[in-house]
Amino acid sequence: MRTISDPLNRAAEMHGDKLAFVCDGKRTTFSEFITRCQKVGSLLDELDIGTGERVGLLASNSDVYAELYCGVPAAGRTVVPLNGRWAEPELAYALEDAGAKLLITDQDPGVLGKSVERVLSLSEYEDLLSPLNPKEFATTEEDDLAGLFYTGGTTGQSKGVMLTHRNLIANTLHSQITMPLSDQDTYLVVAPMFHAAGSNSVLQCLALGICQVIVPTFDPDLCLDLIETHKCSATLAVPTMVAALVEAQFSRPRDTSSMRLISHGASPIATQILVRAHEEFPNAELLHLYGATETAPLVTGLRHEEELIGTDRGKSVGRPSLGVSLRIDAASGQAGEVLVKGPNVMQGYWNKPEQTAAALENGWYRTGDIGYLDEDGYLFLVDRAKDMIISGGENVYCSEVEEVIYQHPKVLEATVFGVPNAQWGEQVHAVVVPREDSLTEEELIDFCRASLGGYKLPRSVEFRSEELPKSGPGKVLKRELRAPYWEGKDRAIN
Repeated sequence: MRTISDPLNRAAEMHGDKLAFVCDGKRTTFSEFITRCQKVGSLLDELDIGTGERVGLLASNSDVYAELYCGVPAAGRTVVPLNGRWAEPELAYALEDAGAKLLITDQDPGVLGKSVERVLSLSEYEDLLSPLNPKEFATTEEDDLAGLFYTGGTTGQSKGVMLTHRNLIANTLHSQITMPLSDQDTYLVVAPMFHAAGSNSVLQCLALGICQVIVPTFDPDLCLDLIETHKCSATLAVPTMVAALVEAQFSRPRDTSSMRLISHGASPIATQILVRAHEEFPNAELLHLYGATETAPLVTGLRHEEELIGTDRGKSVGRPSLGVSLRIDAASGQAGEVLVKGPNVMQGYWNKPEQTAAALENGWYRTGDIGYLDEDGYLFLVDRAKDMIISGGENVYCSEVEEVIYQHPKVLEATVFGVPNAQWGEQVHAVVVPREDSLTEEELIDFCRASLGGYKLPRSVEFRSEELPKSGPGKVLKRELRAPYWEGKDRAIN
């Protein structure tokens, strides 16, 4: 397979009459799905969206989301999946930065209509798509841009990660090696499909003829009911979702004996959650996946994590997937920045040559994570070089939050960093020197809410009367402020 049209064509040829998707009671065969994907090309022609142009997608998980995720790049255009948890200014920036002409959404677009030439609701999309004839997929090349995946920015603005057809197909093959599935599986899609984790399974399952049961919005009880009804056997979730599934299963057990593989990633997972997951889903292998949007996303995997609970190796994120190279930017045996190379590594950041040059070095992607390798090549993460927080599986770049906080007229100085949180892994914490003593935590958080998605909001604010500690060149000593919160932990990520 070379481009996204290849797994689609394979699915049509080999699995046509099999069930491909179940979503909200709707059942779609592979033939029906591929035909609709081919109609996407016809629709984009009708709407005068030219080859290579960008199409924004803002919607909940669904089979229609999957057809646009596949159909837009298979038609020679570029899909721009948008984070549904972002605030309007963040979404508008991504659409305008991408130069998207069209936005397809299942929600009121609000001011986003000003950022594109045309907005289609999903009902309008359906009305326009239905009467069209399917069109052969476009002739695309491996290095053609398939998707722009926006992620937080180290300079306050989000960055469009350029993933090519080659990147996404390589990740599909890497996933099959690290997270092997078969046509006997039924895959439960629970993570948001605008994330690399949520869409990770789509192409893999299409190529292998695997039915995907899609959860529009995560609900642990609904997920467990679907597992029982459809005999789902595999899924990929973030740790907070795994914890919620465990709790819901403990409270009201269902027959989940069909589950043989529970993968998780996006942030570290607590040992106690793993213990309980193994108790509640005893037939399931636990698999820890590590990656990044920039690596499309898979880098490493730790198989049979349930057998390693309480061991030193159980604290690792596994070994690189076959086809992925990994090295540590430090002396042998020492901790340093994790670098990744492979056909899955992004082309760069859209319209950001300086940030691209900083992130890519002779084909190696600088992850911003600090780690080390043991003698058998297992990767252990201990800290982050990037000024970033991972809360509930979502990346929060501290500079984005700081930039908004500084816009408040009562703020003199501010810094933001992550502190441990039992439920979300980490939470956003701000330290502020106010201009006026009347500034309150509630006032500051409400101010941020207008510009930032909910998961980026500070959950706690510390006010100081003296200026923040700084280095000789005047840089805030964030690690000094952060250190007390992580005291006693063996790593500075959670």
